[in-house]
Amino acid sequence: MPEHYVSNLDADARKSSINLLKPALAAAIDLQLAVKQAHWTIKGPSFIGLHELLDEVATRSYEHSDTIAERLVILGGQTHGTTQEVAKNTCLEAYPADITDQKDHVEALTKRFMDFGAMCRDGIAKAGDNGDEDTADLFTEISREVDKDAWFIGAHNA
Repeated sequence: MPEHYVSNLDADARKSSINLLKPALAAAIDLQLAVKQAHWTIKGPSFIGLHELLDEVATRSYEHSDTIAERLVILGGQTHGTTQEVAKNTCLEAYPADITDQKDHVEALTKRFMDFGAMCRDGIAKAGDNGDEDTADLFTEISREVDKDAWFIGAHNA
């Protein structure tokens, strides 16, 4: 079995991309769990709309983590997607588990989505500089969707 499933990408470029993808995986899983926490506990005048939106956003966030994890394996890396590893490796601030107010959830989620989007944009530049355009494209696709989700969520407090 090969260690990786990519041709025309040298070991240094693969290693660099793996090092970008590992924290992105932790953050993507962390983000999805925060969205589900808000989905379960949110209260406010826009409850049903936000509740349903957050379910859709959680599904997209799961898909992002799955895409990142698969790219890690393709490049020869290992995934560390357990809750223990995610807690150790996420770059996102801890989500406040005790909030229920719609405004507070929207504010906390919007910030996290914007932080994750910034992380993805950093990954675009670094992966591209290392010659891994596929990983750069993965980060581009995810950042576009994350930015849109930040807007959809954040607009509830506008």
